[in-house]
Amino acid sequence: MIKKGTFQKFEKELLKNERVDIKKNFQIMNALYKEAVTLGIFPLKDPLEGLEVKIKIAKVVNSLKDEK
Repeated sequence: MIKKGTFQKFEKELLKNERVDIKKNFQIMNALYKEAVTLGIFPLKDPLEGLEVKIKIAKVVNSLKDEK
């Protein structure tokens, strides 16, 4: 079994050495958007729905101290 710390170190090194492929990332994003449209999630019926809750959550998150 792989230890948690060993795997995290491996994953961190892998991500550090991996090059970003912008074209591939945009292709993935476009595919996800098309899927969301097909499922009826986009366009939003009421884009402002739930905005008050999101603002409250953002205030709480932003008020927390950075725990690094």
